[in-house]
Amino acid sequence: GNISFSCLEPQVVPVTFLSSSSYLALPGPSGQDEVFVSFQFRTWNKEGLLLYSKLHRSSGGFLLYLSDGKVKINLHKPGKVLSDITAGAGLNNGQWHSVSVSVKRNRISVVVDNEVTSSAHASIPLQIYSGDVFYFGGCPSSGNISECNTSFGGFQGCMRLISIGNKAVDMISVQQNGFGNFSDLQIDLCGIRDRCLPNYCEHGGVCSQSWNSFYCNCANTGYKGATCHYPIYEQSCEAYKHRGNTSGFYNIDSDGSGPLGPFLVYCNMTDATWTVIQHNRTNLTRVKSANRENPHTVFFKYSASLDQLQATINHAEHCEQELAYHCKKSRLLDKPGGVPLSWWIGRTNETHTYWGGSLPAVQKCACGLEGRCIDSQHYCNCDADRDEWTNDTGFLSYKEHLPVTEIVITDTHRPNSEAAYQLGPLLCRGDRTFWNSASFNTETSYLHFPTFHGELSADVSFFFKTTASSGVFLENLGIQDFIRIELSSPSEVIFSFDVGNGPNEVIVQSLTSLNDNQWHYVKAERNVKEASLQIDRLPQRSHSAPPDGHIRLQLNSQLFVG
Repeated sequence: GNISFSCLEPQVVPVTFLSSSSYLALPGPSGQDEVFVSFQFRTWNKEGLLLYSKLHRSSGGFLLYLSDGKVKINLHKPGKVLSDITAGAGLNNGQWHSVSVSVKRNRISVVVDNEVTSSAHASIPLQIYSGDVFYFGGCPSSGNISECNTSFGGFQGCMRLISIGNKAVDMISVQQNGFGNFSDLQIDLCGIRDRCLPNYCEHGGVCSQSWNSFYCNCANTGYKGATCHYPIYEQSCEAYKHRGNTSGFYNIDSDGSGPLGPFLVYCNMTDATWTVIQHNRTNLTRVKSANRENPHTVFFKYSASLDQLQATINHAEHCEQELAYHCKKSRLLDKPGGVPLSWWIGRTNETHTYWGGSLPAVQKCACGLEGRCIDSQHYCNCDADRDEWTNDTGFLSYKEHLPVTEIVITDTHRPNSEAAYQLGPLLCRGDRTFWNSASFNTETSYLHFPTFHGELSADVSFFFKTTASSGVFLENLGIQDFIRIELSSPSEVIFSFDVGNGPNEVIVQSLTSLNDNQWHYVKAERNVKEASLQIDRLPQRSHSAPPDGHIRLQLNSQLFVG
């Protein structure tokens, strides 16, 4: 039907305080025996001035401000704080929060988000009267308002629904210079940005933010740096040994700054450096009454995920795992080349019928490979099917099949038939990436690789030794962007790059020569917040990225090394 009347919703006009020097000055009812102000705000900053007003007939005033994400109100006279109360918590979460302040008849109150639990009240020792100007977000840099120049700085964020003395402020009138005064504001828009979306903190780092930037808390992640990109643990036991460490338990990060996290291993450094990775079933286990219809199946769970194990195995020069099968009238194969009666499963979930000391796809044990089984007609000692204990024991060393994840036994169901098995820990030695050296004998020598991919974050580390006074270690170019690491002089290394904000350099200078034909370590990292460079054990140097600049490193040529 026809609508004869309607109610207009009040227009909500937000205002953005763009910098710490922004302010909004609004007139108020001067000389009143009560003060009432309310508004809503949103911010990422823990600190900042929300409101200041000088009191009438007094040289004092009151401050409403954020401190550690809480609202505080401070009523003061020169040299004396009359009241200091706190309300709310976690108010710098980027959401809208309401706050109202009431000062009347020797009593001051502040309420946050209209909740009783987020309110505070206090008595004051004198009657106060309202001033004639209310400063929101900050104060003019000129003018004699010393009480407003606080250590916590101006407010950066948004406000709306400002009301003074129960009268709503018309921000459109303020914008048209018909009411109040302001500086460095954006009216009719809340320009706050969520700098944690997308989240550039890696490896589970917790993102927090302020008006200008974001920060990553890397605690308990196993990583460090501005975006939790760089691992705090070495990639292998070999790397720990190179640092001078001795045998013991260490966390290793097998893929470095990749997505896989660190895990605990034992590093045996008594002779060769062995990485020892344990599983949950290390004891000798006896088996009876198992057949094809009711097999004995055992699963092995390691102290690392299969992806972590695969990265460790791929990096190692050699891996092995001892598998012992003890038997009494318990066969592994019914006859040479016949149907297997027991088998094991590896990392890729494939079934294998060769046993310790043998080779893949030959369906033999070590004795069959070497021609020394107790019955020459069989390829495993246990296949002799004797009524006395014997064993087939040896190391599995084909890396692509390791580690053993499952064993299945089916031939212990006959009279006097029994078996026992024992699987040792996964053992790996060597680091294929640690000692993969190359020599560059002429000025035109180089290696080339596919384009370096590190749009948002990347790290490069290597050892070098030289007698040359300068030279490029590596370089990759784009249309405009580039990345380069070079020895610029006998005692200086430069990490230079451009991601669209102009060329930048991070420089490390050494007090001693770097071209002394000794090994020196270089580590360079670049992410959306900073770039860093470290040489040997010299202090790390870094260069901060501009807060709102380009962040993606876009390369398209080959990566040249040397």
